[in-house]
Amino acid sequence: MDKLKMQSENLVNEHIEKIAQLFPNCVTEAKDESGKIVKLVDFDLLKQELSNEIVEGNDERYTLNWAGKKQAILTANAPINATLRPCREESVDFDNTKNLYIEGDNLDVLKLLRETYLGKVKMIYIDPPYNTGNDFVYEDNFASSTEEYLQNSRSYDEQGNRMFQNNDSNGRFHSDWLSMMYSRLKLARDLLTEDGVIFISIDDNEIENLRKICDEIFGSNNFAAQITVKCNPGGRDYGAFAVVHDYLLVYTKNKETELNMIEEVDKEFPYFDEIGGFSLMELRNRNIKFNNLNRPNLYYPFYINPSNIDSNGLYEIDVKFHEGWIELFPQESQGIKTVWRWGKEKAVLNLNKEIKGKKKQDGGFQIVQKYRSILKRERTIWDNTNYRNEAGSLELKELFEGKKYFDYPKSIEMITNALKIGSNRDSIIMDFFSGSASTAHAIFKLNAEDSGNRKFILIQLPEQIEDDKYFNLCEVAKERILRAGKKIKEDIESSKIVFQEKDKRDSQSSEFKNAMQIAIDNVKNNRLDSIYLEEKKVPDIGFRVLKLDSSCMKDVYYSPEEINQSLLAGLEDNIKEDRTPEDLLFQVMLDMGVMLSSEIKTLDIKGKKVFNVNDGNLVCCFDKNLTETTVTEIAKMQPLYAVFRDSSMASDTVNVNFDQIFETYSPTTIRKVL
Repeated sequence: MDKLKMQSENLVNEHIEKIAQLFPNCVTEAKDESGKIVKLVDFDLLKQELSNEIVEGNDERYTLNWAGKKQAILTANAPINATLRPCREESVDFDNTKNLYIEGDNLDVLKLLRETYLGKVKMIYIDPPYNTGNDFVYEDNFASSTEEYLQNSRSYDEQGNRMFQNNDSNGRFHSDWLSMMYSRLKLARDLLTEDGVIFISIDDNEIENLRKICDEIFGSNNFAAQITVKCNPGGRDYGAFAVVHDYLLVYTKNKETELNMIEEVDKEFPYFDEIGGFSLMELRNRNIKFNNLNRPNLYYPFYINPSNIDSNGLYEIDVKFHEGWIELFPQESQGIKTVWRWGKEKAVLNLNKEIKGKKKQDGGFQIVQKYRSILKRERTIWDNTNYRNEAGSLELKELFEGKKYFDYPKSIEMITNALKIGSNRDSIIMDFFSGSASTAHAIFKLNAEDSGNRKFILIQLPEQIEDDKYFNLCEVAKERILRAGKKIKEDIESSKIVFQEKDKRDSQSSEFKNAMQIAIDNVKNNRLDSIYLEEKKVPDIGFRVLKLDSSCMKDVYYSPEEINQSLLAGLEDNIKEDRTPEDLLFQVMLDMGVMLSSEIKTLDIKGKKVFNVNDGNLVCCFDKNLTETTVTEIAKMQPLYAVFRDSSMASDTVNVNFDQIFETYSPTTIRKVL
């Protein structure tokens, strides 16, 4: 029998938990008078999070501090006047693809994406500068004028534009690197879904500091793993020891996130039924944090029929009692009862199909789930030869006729393994230190293997390189994505196989097992009604190129107090002269939180160009001299949002009648002007 608490809730603790969800870096630990560890709010840091200026404070506490930390927080929170401009001529399948390749400073881009992609990115993988003393880190400075911003964002010098070489002689060697990473990781956390996960490649130089700032930003409870990756068996010369490994640091956004287990493709299935091979996994939920009190929807009884057993030694089950059947509850420990991994509704749909009863060696019973693949928990040491840097280099050389272009590119197989753990078939994956674009290549490859629909957002600063063919790293990366997609498409089209179900007597052949597994995966994901035919499909191998630039709006739009009478003649229009209607469209999409990969249709309405985004979710027209006829046709489309230029109406009459037209044909449309 449960006891009453006989006291009210501790609102202080509840409020601290809410603050921890919003600002995990502002909640720290301390000992109370009895020596017990309690959570406390770091009010200095909280003030900094809520301030546009640097807040001073010097209380002693358990925390990681460095010169410039408060500036890093201020930098992460500071707004910018910028946009992303589409570049059709450098894109592949611009109108149909859902993938994004963005050129520009990743901090600026993350700020622009924050509202639109808040809580939408399932997985982030990054391979940032390791701070070895020879690489570059970003130099962030937001106390700059518009002219300085344009110079920083569009002009690139021999040091790599907004980057500087962080030599170990620098007195702020670690501080500069920490500041760079801190502000970007803070923004990245906001983009993750509630069950999102981030993978960060790093080496010994900054692993300790990176863990500390990740503990602050993501919360120490959300640390998932520190994986050692054997990437260079010959060893790098870092001193007395030859270093053969890097690390892959893994954090989740929520401590209850369940990461995927990896399929062991070389294992044989121990069981077969009318669908195909399978293994067994207990349905009991082994998460010690879940029980009948906090997960009541997962707590219900099963009943096992001991007299009905199939050819695999599995028993008939039900959630209703029948005479002579055995009642089975999850195990009990100290009054707290464990629960199942499935809710009752899902269990009922799969009774005696995907879940059955199994007799244990001790004579008891358990409920088990059929797994159409054999899964394993990933180990924290990755020593697969395909994960090595030399494998990544070889993959690039194969695409570029023997030229590598990038030093120590990550291997496709290593990133693919991370994708299997951290993403699902329809996930959005981000890489904001995308470098050689190995992440895009890995996503193409995995989508081709499992018929997935993963989408990527890659961000890279266009650093200059010395090459006869390519001007900067982004040009090489885009060419790599293009060639990788083309190769995957050619491989699929040249080896399309129709898999047919074979007699079970042939079930031990590797040919049968491979075909059966592909078919089973497709049945499970509702892509096939039965296991007879399966044909590999070419995944989305296109990408939309977007480039960071200053806002489409003239400075007067943001700083009207700086404009005097002599400048008014040149300000009849608040939009910069060099901006196209499609440039305006993408800035509107950013401002209104519309996905940048959304479907865009271009219509001609009475001689005016009209953009229809996501089938009427957003309709924009930026042409001038709009007549009542054009406005009426747009209103008849009944969009959710309609956006026009401020000076777009052909006459004062159209301006006066504008709202009345929408009230007549689409009163619920939200109308806005630039």
